[in-house]
Amino acid sequence: MIRVGVVGATGYTGIELVRLLLQHPGVTIDVVTSRGEAGRRLDNLFPSLLGFSDLCFTDPADADYAACDVVFFATPHNVAMREVPALIKQGIRVVDLSADFRLADVALWERWYGESHAAPELCAQAVYGLPETHREAIKAARLVACPGCYPTAVQLGFLPLLTAGIVDTRSLVASCGSGTSGAGRQAKLGSLLTEAGESLSAYGVSGHRHLPEMEQGLSGMTQQPVSLTFVPHLVPMSRGIHATL
Repeated sequence: MIRVGVVGATGYTGIELVRLLLQHPGVTIDVVTSRGEAGRRLDNLFPSLLGFSDLCFTDPADADYAACDVVFFATPHNVAMREVPALIKQGIRVVDLSADFRLADVALWERWYGESHAAPELCAQAVYGLPETHREAIKAARLVACPGCYPTAVQLGFLPLLTAGIVDTRSLVASCGSGTSGAGRQAKLGSLLTEAGESLSAYGVSGHRHLPEMEQGLSGMTQQPVSLTFVPHLVPMSRGIHATL
């Protein structure tokens, strides 16, 4: 049985991860963390989990991962990079669902995210968590950097086209739409029904953080430079990604 911990289990990504892990026959969850919900039962905050778990949230500062084989980070960017090095030194494998280790080029990451990386030495070691292209490397990885939402859809959509050599890698285009859950679980003006309902709006047109991640992945598939025009849109639906390539 694989014993796991989940850091940041109250966001949409975190609770979806917990739901999947609870259904996995080879996994047991030892720790789920939350600063705001510490001490509260998981199934009290998320009634859909009644009968599936009796875990309580632990404050991250008090969490003990010593018994864990794997720790998942479902946190905003800049959290995992500060905590992962210590876990790696303890021999614990890490799967990071945030953006902290997706880019191998540290300078590129710092330019797009506007801050210094706290664990630059791990960026080149992280294995990009797209099974369709990195399955064997993921199996042996100590640190897996899960792809972002748009990069997952766009890279998997382009993969057969690039493999067949039927697209021009110098002028790729991806027009994509994301549901409102992509913006996270916190209340935000732009995610309100009266703001997002019956409306389709582009954002990040001048530059989106997922662009360098997609170009990195697509370049790896083709072993040559790739130029991608990427335009993301907010779509009035709760979840999902639509990509027109």
